[in-house]
Amino acid sequence: MVNIIKEEIPIEQELKKKIEFICEFAKTTPTIINGNIRKIDKTNLTYIEPNRIIIKDTTFLIFNYSNEIFIENLSNKIKLSELEDYLKNRL
Repeated sequence: MVNIIKEEIPIEQELKKKIEFICEFAKTTPTIINGNIRKIDKTNLTYIEPNRIIIKDTTFLIFNYSNEIFIENLSNKIKLSELEDYLKNRL
Protein backbone atom coordinates (compact mmCIF):
# COMPACT_ATOMS: atom_id res chain seq x y z
CA MET A 1 0.00 0.00 0.00
CA VAL A 2 1.27 3.47 -0.90
CA ASN A 3 1.31 5.95 1.96
CA ILE A 4 1.38 9.65 0.98
CA ILE A 5 2.52 12.14 3.60
CA LYS A 6 1.13 15.66 3.15
CA GLU A 7 2.69 18.69 4.88
CA GLU A 8 1.35 22.21 4.46
CA ILE A 9 3.79 24.94 3.44
CA PRO A 10 2.59 28.39 4.51
CA ILE A 11 3.07 31.18 1.99
CA GLU A 12 6.03 33.42 2.73
CA GLN A 13 4.86 36.58 4.56
CA GLU A 14 6.76 38.96 2.28
CA LEU A 15 5.24 37.33 -0.81
CA LYS A 16 1.76 37.48 0.72
CA LYS A 17 2.18 41.21 1.42
CA LYS A 18 3.30 41.84 -2.18
CA ILE A 19 0.28 40.03 -3.61
CA GLU A 20 -2.15 41.82 -1.30
CA PHE A 21 -0.53 45.16 -2.17
CA ILE A 22 -0.80 44.51 -5.93
CA CYS A 23 -4.43 43.41 -5.58
CA GLU A 24 -5.23 46.53 -3.58
CA PHE A 25 -4.04 48.69 -6.50
CA ALA A 26 -6.04 46.55 -8.93
CA LYS A 27 -9.12 46.98 -6.70
CA THR A 28 -9.64 43.26 -6.09
CA THR A 29 -9.31 40.79 -3.23
CA PRO A 30 -7.20 37.63 -3.42
CA THR A 31 -7.99 34.28 -1.82
CA ILE A 32 -4.71 32.64 -0.81
CA ILE A 33 -4.43 28.87 -0.33
CA ASN A 34 -1.19 27.47 1.07
CA GLY A 35 0.75 24.87 -0.90
CA ASN A 36 1.81 21.41 0.25
CA ILE A 37 4.70 19.00 0.11
CA ARG A 38 3.57 15.49 -0.75
CA LYS A 39 5.99 12.65 -0.03
CA ILE A 40 5.54 9.00 -0.85
CA ASP A 41 6.55 7.06 2.24
CA LYS A 42 9.69 4.88 1.99
CA THR A 43 10.78 6.49 -1.31
CA ASN A 44 12.65 9.62 -2.31
CA LEU A 45 9.72 10.93 -4.39
CA THR A 46 8.48 14.37 -3.42
CA TYR A 47 6.05 16.78 -5.07
CA ILE A 48 5.85 20.45 -4.13
CA GLU A 49 2.38 21.84 -4.71
CA PRO A 50 2.51 25.62 -5.30
CA ASN A 51 0.55 28.20 -3.35
CA ARG A 52 -2.73 29.08 -5.05
CA ILE A 53 -4.09 32.60 -5.34
CA ILE A 54 -7.63 32.96 -6.64
CA ILE A 55 -8.52 36.37 -8.08
CA LYS A 56 -11.80 36.92 -9.94
CA ASP A 57 -12.27 33.17 -10.63
CA THR A 58 -8.75 32.86 -12.07
CA THR A 59 -6.24 30.64 -10.28
CA PHE A 60 -2.64 31.80 -10.08
CA LEU A 61 0.15 29.51 -8.87
CA ILE A 62 3.25 30.76 -7.09
CA PHE A 63 6.13 29.16 -5.24
CA ASN A 64 7.73 30.72 -2.16
CA TYR A 65 10.83 32.82 -2.91
CA SER A 66 9.87 33.16 -6.61
CA ASN A 67 9.38 36.28 -8.74
CA GLU A 68 7.24 34.48 -11.30
CA ILE A 69 3.54 33.74 -11.07
CA PHE A 70 1.81 31.10 -13.17
CA ILE A 71 -1.64 31.60 -14.68
CA GLU A 72 -3.92 28.53 -14.38
CA ASN A 73 -1.04 26.04 -15.02
CA LEU A 74 2.75 25.85 -15.03
CA SER A 75 3.12 26.56 -18.75
CA ASN A 76 1.81 30.15 -18.71
CA LYS A 77 3.83 32.53 -16.53
CA ILE A 78 4.42 36.23 -15.96
CA LYS A 79 6.65 38.16 -13.61
CA LEU A 80 5.13 39.14 -10.29
CA SER A 81 5.75 42.80 -11.16
CA GLU A 82 3.44 42.39 -14.20
CA LEU A 83 0.52 41.03 -12.16
CA GLU A 84 -1.15 44.42 -11.62
CA ASP A 85 -1.23 45.15 -15.37
CA TYR A 86 -2.53 41.65 -16.06
CA LEU A 87 -5.35 42.07 -13.53
CA LYS A 88 -6.36 45.48 -14.87
CA ASN A 89 -6.23 44.55 -18.56
CA ARG A 90 -7.34 40.93 -18.68
CA LEU A 91 -9.71 40.39 -15.76
